[in-house]
Amino acid sequence: MKVSIVIPALNEEKGIAKTLDMIRRECFEDRGWELEIIVVDGNSVDRTREVARSKGAKVIIEPRRGYGRAYKTGLREAKGDIIVTGDADATYPFDKIHEYVDYLIRHDLDFLTTNRFADLKRGAMSIKHVFGNMILSLTLCILFQIWLRDSQSGMWIFRRSALDRIQPLEDFDDGMPFSEEIKIEMFKKVRSEEIPSMLYTREGKPKLQSFRDGWKNLKFLFIKRVRMNQKV
Repeated sequence: MKVSIVIPALNEEKGIAKTLDMIRRECFEDRGWELEIIVVDGNSVDRTREVARSKGAKVIIEPRRGYGRAYKTGLREAKGDIIVTGDADATYPFDKIHEYVDYLIRHDLDFLTTNRFADLKRGAMSIKHVFGNMILSLTLCILFQIWLRDSQSGMWIFRRSALDRIQPLEDFDDGMPFSEEIKIEMFKKVRSEEIPSMLYTREGKPKLQSFRDGWKNLKFLFIKRVRMNQKV
């Protein structure tokens, strides 16, 4: 079995090395799993690409900006039977990826998303971001009847075959709403679950624009609901 780890990155020189070093490659070897690491770089102007390559990652340059755009590019290139995602800023528990893949297989699931609030490390997220996430998660739950504690988590573990059972990748949003949209699609169409996880303090400068991105994500949920209603 092959596992692909797909990581979007933009000027993450300070975080990418720590992120990739967290992966416990020996645990993949012990299980007989082949490992593929793909970093989708949004034309970084620092040493993100060089550091990623030095750590054994395949680097794909995607000049078109956008969180979702990076994932669309990376997911198409991923060859793994199971795909894992996460940010390049060392906030996600990449050292537990093998355990999450074990869980996916053991419970015969197609998609996992992680709840960062189960173990939120001190300083990992501002009160403003916690409050914004609560609003977005509650809105998603009400509009789509999907219970998620963390609708904005960027670490997912899923079978590649699940991508064939949701809407085409090109139909997904190019920006930050990609994260909530893939959860909506997966939870509605394949066997999915949210599992406890954690969030560490980030390395490097934050890129999330709290109000702008939060408002865009909120508006997108209503737009997505209308579009789904029109298809019924």
